[in-house]
Amino acid sequence: MNCNLISKRASVCALAALLITVTVAMLVFASGPATPPPTESSRFTRPADWSLHRPAVHLTPAKHWINDPQRPILIDGVWHFYYLYNADYPKGNGTEWYHATSTDLVHWQDHGVAIDKYKNGLGDIETGSAVIDTKNTAGFGAGAVIAIMTQQHEGVQRQSLFVSTDGGYRFKAYDGNPVMDNPGVDDWRDPKIIWDDARNEWLMALAEGHKIGFYTSPDLKRWTYRSDFKRDDLGLLECPDLFRMSVDGDPANTRWVLVTGANGADMGMTTGTVYWTGNWDGERFTADRDKPRWLDSGADFYATVTWDDPRQGAAERLASRYAIGWLNNWAYATKLPTDDWHGGADSIVRRIKLRSVDGEPMLVSQPIDALDKLEGGAEVRSKVRVTKASGAKLPQPKSDAYRLRVQLDAASSADEVRFRIKEGGGHFTTVGYDFVHGIAFVARDADAAAGRMPEVYRKVRTVPAPARNGVVTLDVIVDAASVEVFVNDGEAVLSNLAFGAPGANGLSVESLGGDTELRSFRLAPLAIAPIERHDGAGTPRRR
Repeated sequence: MNCNLISKRASVCALAALLITVTVAMLVFASGPATPPPTESSRFTRPADWSLHRPAVHLTPAKHWINDPQRPILIDGVWHFYYLYNADYPKGNGTEWYHATSTDLVHWQDHGVAIDKYKNGLGDIETGSAVIDTKNTAGFGAGAVIAIMTQQHEGVQRQSLFVSTDGGYRFKAYDGNPVMDNPGVDDWRDPKIIWDDARNEWLMALAEGHKIGFYTSPDLKRWTYRSDFKRDDLGLLECPDLFRMSVDGDPANTRWVLVTGANGADMGMTTGTVYWTGNWDGERFTADRDKPRWLDSGADFYATVTWDDPRQGAAERLASRYAIGWLNNWAYATKLPTDDWHGGADSIVRRIKLRSVDGEPMLVSQPIDALDKLEGGAEVRSKVRVTKASGAKLPQPKSDAYRLRVQLDAASSADEVRFRIKEGGGHFTTVGYDFVHGIAFVARDADAAAGRMPEVYRKVRTVPAPARNGVVTLDVIVDAASVEVFVNDGEAVLSNLAFGAPGANGLSVESLGGDTELRSFRLAPLAIAPIERHDGAGTPRRR
């Protein structure tokens, strides 16, 4: 053995090891983390490469077109949500189901198209509903996700069935489609399906022009007509829903709720979501009263879907539900000042309950608790007097999205109080309260988009909101392109698109006809909830 050779090799190896160690250390300490952790200010500021009106806390597609939301389903603790999407907009027609998931209904992850249009010869993929077939009634396996929706081909609307056996990520068309063929009518769409525990069968509500048709099925394939619910004063009915809820959380006192998209022009409203409480006896729905109520009195809350949380107990599932709507209006849906995507957005998710209000059961809506976790440090004031002469100086928003909570003293001497939102560049949106008539309102005739919009956009949206125990509460969610106002713990809601001038985010208040007393004022920034998307190479991006 050559001892000199061994010694030389050992020296070389030692030197190489030292160089590698030093090099690795230099790389580790020099490069740092690939993406620095967000600073407190950046958590509340939309990235510089986002477009002017890209929302901070609302769901939108990266590009192209969005409209009707589809009811989410829960699989292994993850909500699977779908919405109508048109990748060919504006040159081509036809929607398909786009897929997003969330664990908290605030932060979303994109998964792309789940059901493709124009693949089975029956047309595009329109509104419907997905269910989890836990009892294998359809024969595709226990736990299969079954989606039934409208397909439209050459103007004829039919109902088709699609199946997912991978947990709702991709669906295949059923060979026996359509499962419901058109009976010879123009409008026959938007099936909403639930499982009727009391009768051990599937129950469907279907929009049929000026009526809602009801059907039942043992297996999601064979459907039997039962009855209908007719209206001749609400225009074309769309996107119905039917579910049971307890009144004031009492499981011994329940009512069925029938919901539908409607046109309220004859009632001084625009399109929106109306509902009736009543009874479903397995054959027909009987309303408690003829006049509908509005779930949201704003201009932009349509195609609403509701759902419960299957992780809860039976009493809790009856006591509350979630709701989400399309934050847009067909009167101006294609005229919005957005360039990188079109069709508006989906509303924030709300929690709805059936509460006794003035002796009658009414749906009340409030932002879900998960939204609270986006809030940063709040500016809080109490006993603020807004004078008729000079108003009051308010803290200013320091974030792109924020939450404003105000308690108004109903004994104020003012006729009206008006908060100007997104103020700047000569434009603003008004959120106000009329003390004389007990009415909350939103006006956007002075916002940055009003000049390019039809008259229906500029019309002031109002809702009765009488004081409760001498107080009127306003809970206002402001985002880059919307204002959602929850009045008196959600007894009334006004959801509207609203557009400010570039960089405008001012907040001011004025009092008309007297002074307004603000018992409390709370302004909290909302952290950005970016949607996790993937580019064509599969690289995650957040926007």
